[in-house]
This record gives sequence, C-alpha cells and structure tokens, in this order.
Amino acid sequence: MVRRQLGQLEAEILAVLAADEHALAPADIRARLAGEPAYTTVNTVLFRLLEKGLVTRDRDGRHFTYRLMVDESRLVADRMREHLRYASDPPGVLTQFVQTLTSEEEAALRAVLRDGEPGP
Repeated sequence: MVRRQLGQLEAEILAVLAADEHALAPADIRARLAGEPAYTTVNTVLFRLLEKGLVTRDRDGRHFTYRLMVDESRLVADRMREHLRYASDPPGVLTQFVQTLTSEEEAALRAVLRDGEPGP
C-alpha cells in the first residue's frame, strides 16, 4: 500500500478527472491511481471534493460519475500561491522549487516569465 501525504490523494484524483473529458465512476478513477487505494477511500475523497465544489456528480444507473468543475492549472496555482504566502522565506521556497524543475518545466517557466504564456 502506498502512503500519501494529506491532500495528495485529492490532487491525484483531480488530475485523473482533468485528464479525461468524460465523467468517471469511482472504480474507473481508482483503476488509474497508483497504489490501489481502497474503493471506499476513493469514494470518501470524491465526496469531500464534491462538498468543496471541485467536482460535480451525476447518477448513472445505480452509481455516480464525477467530473472536474474547476480548471486544474488554476487550482494547483492557487494552492502553490497559498503555500508561498505563508512561508517565512518566500524567495528560499521559490529557489528550492526552481531547483527541482525538469528541463522542460524550466523552459516553460522561462517562457511564461518572458512572454506571459508557456512556449510550444
């Protein structure tokens, strides 16, 4: 069993939903997650995401399907900004973050800083 940080499973489920344009059943979402979390755990997280307004739920027969209700990039950016806002050393946090970027991520960040939008 894979142990995740608090909130990591939420982020992983949101990423699964963002990667698919169709509504997904909890079993489909679970199948796309690493570490095979329990079906009930996935359902609990989906319910919490529903309460937060991040996903929508529709009945499909006896089951529910879920769809992402927010822009994933905006959601992740807001989380990053929130963490940075509470850091005692924001420049240090940014330095550590940039040092962990892949070359592709670094190129995208440079393009955003230079042009205001990511490169090709």
